[in-house]
Amino acid sequence: MQTRNAAKWLSRIGIPTLLATTIVAGQAPGQQGTTFRSTTNYVSSDVIVKDRDGKFDPSLELKDFTVYEDGVPQVVTNFLKFIGGRALGAIAESAMPLAPVAEGIILPKAKAQSDASGRIFIIFIDDMHLQALDTPRVKDVLKQIRDNLIHENDLVGFVSSGYSSIATDVSYDYNHRRFDEAINKTMGSGMSPTEIITASNTAEGPSGIRYNAHVAFSTAYDLLDKASKITNRRKAFIYVSSGYSFNPFKDSRFKLEKERYGISDTQSSDQSGDGSSQNSQPLENPFEKNGQQFAESDLISQLAELTRAANRANVTFYAIDPRGLNAGPGIELNVGHEEWREWIQTTVSSLKVLSEETGGFCICEMNDFKKGIQMIDNQTSDYYLLGYTSNNPDPFKRRRSIKIEVNKPGLDLIYRSEYTIPPLKKDTPAKIKK
Repeated sequence: MQTRNAAKWLSRIGIPTLLATTIVAGQAPGQQGTTFRSTTNYVSSDVIVKDRDGKFDPSLELKDFTVYEDGVPQVVTNFLKFIGGRALGAIAESAMPLAPVAEGIILPKAKAQSDASGRIFIIFIDDMHLQALDTPRVKDVLKQIRDNLIHENDLVGFVSSGYSSIATDVSYDYNHRRFDEAINKTMGSGMSPTEIITASNTAEGPSGIRYNAHVAFSTAYDLLDKASKITNRRKAFIYVSSGYSFNPFKDSRFKLEKERYGISDTQSSDQSGDGSSQNSQPLENPFEKNGQQFAESDLISQLAELTRAANRANVTFYAIDPRGLNAGPGIELNVGHEEWREWIQTTVSSLKVLSEETGGFCICEMNDFKKGIQMIDNQTSDYYLLGYTSNNPDPFKRRRSIKIEVNKPGLDLIYRSEYTIPPLKKDTPAKIKK
């Protein structure tokens, strides 16, 4: 069985949902004794099982699965099968306690607990990386998500990274009222290619580029922290953005700088007495130096941190790039086709990493958004949830590999293949009773 392949430029980041607890028994200062350490890690992972035709196989039971952590078999203590977004098990069978009803107040009918087995969607509208001119296209994509993905029993929340000022808690969305409100408020505020090229340059690239990305990542990270407290549900993060690049259009920016300060295309390494230049050499692009050569690695590092947080929370990213297919730069931009393509590839790759490293996929460089959204619906509706308590008590073994097998041939499994546990916190002394 094969797990989902990682993006070529960033591998080995996938981490299943993790709940780690460190138990420390120490002694008071000045006393002799032994400090005992142990860790209890409950690991939960969604597993999608497909047959040779690419369809979900709902026939498996707990006895058909074998889970290994670092090659050691684990005892699966939690097993749920989800069909159509609903759990077939005890979770879907329990009854939800009804809230008391006050006299004289007419309240909507309470949802049954079976709805609690529905999916959870967080719609993250990264408007700081969506251009204003793309706003109509973004709103159209959001409408397609509303009409083709969100079901009546699903819980949905909305958050924007910037000026749209959208922040709605996860809840049921009757008649799509909250969704419609979010669509109406959406307004792209990202920097256009022209604004990026003409922006003032700093040691970290064009002014505002990294700050905007930091705001977007921080917003997403906070959402993941809240999502980690929800268990036994499929949690999908619909990431609507045009992606990230920390050092875009470096050649065009350098060309503009030379024109702005009247610098020729060559520099002289030796000046003769009559003012003539000798040994002229092409100018080196300063935007490939001064720390900016590490821009890609810095971006990878931040993406890695975000995917780790998503996998700890058992959240799957599904990125959607509203730009769709892109033929090339507009005639108003003085940007070469190769440089434009490099920018598109870098921004799209960042979205693919977020998606593929968390078990999802990216709807990128395509105009058929409906087909991709329906694929998200299928992938989030039918799956198995496996949970176990790791039998590895070593708190210093932070990175651990996961392998899941089934005893039925001809099936393809999609799941997260490894996880990390948080570092140990500073010990708090505790007196041991004798």
